[in-house]
Amino acid sequence: MATIKRSKSRRPTRPAGGSAGDERVIVENVNHPGTSRRVDAAKYRAMRRALLKVLPSRSPGLTLADAVSAVLPHLPAVLFPEGAHAGWWFKTVQLDLEAKLEIVRERTSPLRVRRP
Repeated sequence: MATIKRSKSRRPTRPAGGSAGDERVIVENVNHPGTSRRVDAAKYRAMRRALLKVLPSRSPGLTLADAVSAVLPHLPAVLFPEGAHAGWWFKTVQLDLEAKLEIVRERTSPLRVRRP
């Protein structure tokens, strides 16, 4: 019986070179200063645009649950069919924009965010 060698990484391997659809952007995380991650640029930009569109610039801002609900109608169906993975992308963009000081957290419970 032949044994199958498995990669130690769970991430799928990608061919060298890539295509225009493989464009990536670097995101930061306000909870982990100094670390960054590369993510799909088209999905990042779509979520960023939608999030900044729905967030108010005045207090008290939106709760995270309200903000996720508010961005869904503004997301392109091609990138987020039926809102697929929108929650993960929302959180990724939220933490990145907080790290870059493009949005701010209100010190409330539940947590609220707004544009500065």
